Amino acid sequence: MRNKMPYLLTALATLGCVVQVSVLAADAAGNFPSRPIRLIVPQNPGASNDTISRIVAIKMGELLGQQMVIDNRPGAGGTIGGELAATASPDGHTLYATATASQVIGPQIIKNIKYHPTRDFAPISVFAITDNVLVVNPKLPVKSLKELIAHAKAHPGKLNFANAGPGTQSHLAGVLLAHATGIDVVQVPYKGGGASVAATIAGESPVTITPAPAVLGHVQAGRLRALASGSAKRSPLTPELPTLIESGLPGFVSNGWIGLLAPRATPKPIVNKLHAALVQAVKDPATARNMEKAGGDPETGTPAEFLKLIENDWKNFGEAIRIAKLKAE
Repeated sequence: MRNKMPYLLTALATLGCVVQVSVLAADAAGNFPSRPIRLIVPQNPGASNDTISRIVAIKMGELLGQQMVIDNRPGAGGTIGGELAATASPDGHTLYATATASQVIGPQIIKNIKYHPTRDFAPISVFAITDNVLVVNPKLPVKSLKELIAHAKAHPGKLNFANAGPGTQSHLAGVLLAHATGIDVVQVPYKGGGASVAATIAGESPVTITPAPAVLGHVQAGRLRALASGSAKRSPLTPELPTLIESGLPGFVSNGWIGLLAPRATPKPIVNKLHAALVQAVKDPATARNMEKAGGDPETGTPAEFLKLIENDWKNFGEAIRIAKLKAE
């Protein structure tokens, strides 16, 4: 018994430390948040991620009892904001409103990023799905995906396809669409989503597939014609619009998402508290309605489901990057 005593004491001491850490974590969650929460958004003000994140942040702030302050950090494919978030103090007071472009595209085409897109974050939940929408200039003589494919095949290498720049969601969505349909088009990069949509409206590059928030207003105003959405099923935002699947591309889904991450070592009780507030915020009727007006389908899930989504999209967009022959910069 005497020989076993040191091991027993060590085990008891270890157990005591675990219990103490658990109690401290629970206390931290009980006092959280103790000050305004910084929400890093890796896009410019007015971009789809920024607009929808602000809507959710207002309600979350109300529920948590502290304001959520937006910190816009665009650039380098979203990896500037990603690095700031990954290296922030893991106390729940700095969060990251990430999206497809910043979490699974940018890190694959930007060299030497200083964090890992999954291992250095604690996932909380996705909170919006942003379906891509295939739109054309109304003067282009096509009214369906089938007609667009026929037009492109009749004019190989001559149809300009606008995108928001190399490696953006709209660029890779266009690459995958052209690959799936077997059409030969000219991918024309612009400096941002606004410029690419403006080029489509002007007829300079009369086709684009891009996140719904960027084009729905123009479709409603008659400046663009929508041919199909990239959702798995018809979106409540555009119930009259067929999906790409319905239009002849079985299994072809083209969308993005916006979700909430915390730094990796954030205590689980705090992550749980943030998750509960996020789910409640997204379920709020007024918040959901405002998100839909901005082009985002409200949706939440578990942290594990969010991590799985990131990992799956990493593979899918990695394939698009390979097809596009994009090289790390």
